[in-house]
Amino acid sequence: MKGLTALAACCTLSLFSTSLLADEASCKNVRIGAVGWTDVVATTAVASELLSGLGYETRQTQASQQIIFAGIQKGQIDAFLGYWKPIMDDNIKPFLDAGAVKVAAEPSLDDAVAVLAVPSYTADKGLKTLADIARFKDELDGKIYGIEAGSGANTAIQKMIDSNQFGLGGFKLVESSEAGMLAAVGRAVRNEKPVVFFGWKPHPMNLSMQITYLTGTENVFGPNDGAATVSTVTAPDYAERCPNANRLLTNLRFTSEQEAELMQPIMDRKPAAQVARDWIKANPQVVETWLEGVTTLDGKPANAALVAGN
Repeated sequence: MKGLTALAACCTLSLFSTSLLADEASCKNVRIGAVGWTDVVATTAVASELLSGLGYETRQTQASQQIIFAGIQKGQIDAFLGYWKPIMDDNIKPFLDAGAVKVAAEPSLDDAVAVLAVPSYTADKGLKTLADIARFKDELDGKIYGIEAGSGANTAIQKMIDSNQFGLGGFKLVESSEAGMLAAVGRAVRNEKPVVFFGWKPHPMNLSMQITYLTGTENVFGPNDGAATVSTVTAPDYAERCPNANRLLTNLRFTSEQEAELMQPIMDRKPAAQVARDWIKANPQVVETWLEGVTTLDGKPANAALVAGN
């Protein structure tokens, strides 16, 4: 109740400044695509809980990046909250070129990192850059651990292997789910064995393990050694068709620390929807900024509806 009281108090002013962007009834069902990355699971759960509180119904489709972008193109998916730039650039480019998807003007997360990483004890032995990997081939069993097949990260890794960049021609890319990759890395860490894997921030892996992100990437994972942003992608006409729902989705802004807070309990097997509800109640001032210019589906003040619903 304390969080809800704070939400009501801090949001009073915005109740009178909300722009009326009430959506048509056809916008009630919001179809959201989601990859299996925990950060995307977390932010999608937050968006879904907020939309539900405003009178919308959400349906999530778990799929690969390419299938999600194709689903938006075909009118089967409305939004995707997990476009990691630049690691997904190759996968989204054909859809951007065709005008089939639209990227929000501002990222929802601007302090992300996505690049190959090692446990810090491996870095201490001298594996600190991509050029160092080949020297450790035997200790690494010739393996680099990626994530799901078809991901932008795996594409970048496989390109290095195929072109023998950094002397990686004899390596094998091990593809698996995020959970499978982390399980393999965890086994290596418990035995203090060298291991190279695709790592990223925000993610609880940065809290549970001492990680060193590799440098000297020559823009393989984008400029500045894997610096990344995350943005929301929608159907190109979604803002015109459903301006209110679109406003909420594109208002969402997170920090890496906030996402890590959301991700840890999800990785500990707590339901994502419950984690999102708890976090929304505990962070009323953050939620207030997201609700600027947003109403309920039928045009009522958004903040009052969320307080009443909780």
